[in-house]
Parts: sequence; structure tokens; C-alpha cells
Amino acid sequence: MQDILLNLWISHKTQIVFVIESFLKATIFLNGIMAFTALLTLGERKVSALMQDRIGPNRASIFGLTLGGLFHPIADGIKLLTKEDFIPEKADKVFFTIAPIIGLVSVLTCFAFIPFGNHIEILGHKVRLLIADIDSSVFMIMAISSMAIYSPFMGGYFSGNNFAFLGAMRAAAQMISYESVIGLSLIPMLIIYSSASMSEIVVKQGNLLMAFIPAWGIFLQPLSFLIFLTAAVAENKRTPFDVVEGESEIVGYFIEYSSMRFGAFMFAEFVEIILVSMLSVTFFLGGWQVPYLSENGFNFPFSSAISIPPIIVSLLQVASFAIKTALFSVFLLIVRWTLPRMRFDQIMSFCWKFLLPLALANLFITALILRYLGTVRL
Repeated sequence: MQDILLNLWISHKTQIVFVIESFLKATIFLNGIMAFTALLTLGERKVSALMQDRIGPNRASIFGLTLGGLFHPIADGIKLLTKEDFIPEKADKVFFTIAPIIGLVSVLTCFAFIPFGNHIEILGHKVRLLIADIDSSVFMIMAISSMAIYSPFMGGYFSGNNFAFLGAMRAAAQMISYESVIGLSLIPMLIIYSSASMSEIVVKQGNLLMAFIPAWGIFLQPLSFLIFLTAAVAENKRTPFDVVEGESEIVGYFIEYSSMRFGAFMFAEFVEIILVSMLSVTFFLGGWQVPYLSENGFNFPFSSAISIPPIIVSLLQVASFAIKTALFSVFLLIVRWTLPRMRFDQIMSFCWKFLLPLALANLFITALILRYLGTVRL
């Protein structure tokens, strides 16, 4: 038996190491995502309480300790797990059940293509800090994330409830409309960086413009950033674009859902906040890049260099990505509690009459500049 295992290791060493490495990276990264999502549910209520001059959640406790409401996500999970799991009599039980799963799985799959660091040396083996590195990762994210559209539509359509069906139609119309705008807002970034690979786009953002300005997407394409951010918030069905669910005022597509089925819809929304934040950081805020930090340490313009061990450089890059993502997620929570809700006709008109033409104009001008004015690509 030992000889068989030894021969298997010798003949398939590369494949075995790849499988183990991918499994560990996926496990660590996705568990971190889920933990951060739970904290975001608490952050949502804390931010709303702060902006409305309230105390916020502070009652859930263990042995008298509240820790600023830190136990509320745990209490929410217990409540959702113990609530009655109800399926309407007229619902299609199969599609009613898988609808929330489709939304959650499609969003979680997209994280496989996002680089959360450069690489790290472990026992002489270089480990790339992303789960799946392919040349067309941007298009893969767009394709997989578009599957999330089926989740609210199926949830409302197969509930057997006419009001839920109306919510499903609103959700499908809004998400399909803004999905096209998201794609058009990212094409100028692919043209500028001459790549559809997420990892390569981040690497190219490590270059400097005029020898001191980081070549981040927000400096090269601020209009694309604003268009992408607006469309991504609408795609996530967050205020001011939350007419499809509206909670206390509007009958949404999940009216018939309870227990963890409803929890999956809610959890997918917060996971998508993290996904939007990571995509914004990756395309427009340098990803894991730290200004003037290279593999050997800091190389400040017009100044001397500071040497840093490679392991510290790798940790700084991962920390940079995590901090940018956390801050951007908090920013999205603030937006949620700042802007008033738009009517559905305003949401659709804003997309097709303003945002889509603006994205097309931005794409045309970007291509024109790169083609005829001789702008150097990164």
C-alpha cells in the first residue's frame, strides 16, 4: 500500500499539490468571506443606528457580555434555523427550494477569480493568492454572476403567489438592465490594461503614472468607476434601488419564504456587498497593491528604497486588500442609509436613458483616445 501511494505521489505530484493547495485556499478564503458577511449584518444595523441617532443592537449576550452587539449575528442564525420552514401549497417545491441556493452559490463562485494577494513562499513553494487564475476571469465573473438573476425570479414565480410574481418580474427587469451596464463599464478597463485576467489587471496597477501616481483604475477611468458602482448597487437591489423587495412597504419576491430559505436570500445580499467591494477594489483601487511597494520593499519616488522581507511584503499586500474591501463595504452601508428610494419607473429610466448611453459614450471615447491619440497602454 505504501509503495502504491509513493508511486502515485511521484507520478502525480504536481496535480496532487494543486488540488490540496486549491482546496486550502478555497476553504480559508470562503470561510473568511462568510465570517465577514456575518459581521456585515451587524454593521448594517450599527451604521443605521449611528445615522439615525439610535443605540443599535446591544441586547444579545452570553454570560452577561454583549461585546457591542457582537452576538447578534449568532442570535439571528439561531432564530432562522429554528423558525418554521414553510412551503406554500401552490408552490413548486423543487424550484421553490433551489431558488435561494442558486443566488448564493453563483455569488460565492465569483470569489474564486478574485486575487486577494500576489504570492507567498511556503517551504520553497510559491503559492498564488487566488483560487482560480484564468486569462478570461473577468468574463467568467460576468457569466457566473448573471446566474443570480434566476434566484429572485424563480423564488417569486414558483411561490404560487401573484404578489411574489410581480416582485420577481421587477427583480428580473432591474437586474438584467443593470447587468448590461456593469459589463459596459468594465470594458474600458480591459482596453486600458490590455487583459481580461483579474490577476494581470492588478499587477499592471502597480505601475506609476508620471513616476509617482499609482496606475489605479480610479485615476485612469473615474467615470467607469462611478458607472460601475451605481450599476452594481442596483444589481444588488440595495437602496436607492430596492423597489424589488422594499421590506416593510412593498411586497417582494420572497414573501412566501421563511427560516433558512429566507436567510439564504438575505445572506446572498450581504455576500454580494463584499463581492461588489472586492471587484471595485480590484479594478479601480489597485487590488492588493500598496503604493510604491514591490517584492523587495518600498521604492519611493525621488527617495531611497526601504528593504522588507518577502513574507512581510506578502502580508502587507493581503492586509491592503482586506482593509480596502472592509472600508468600501462600510461605504456601501452608508450609501444604503443615506439616499432615498427611487420609484421603479425612475430606476428603469435612469438605466436605459442615462446610465447606458453614458457607459457607451465612455467606451467610445476611451477606444478613440487609445486608437487615434497614441495613448500608451499599461
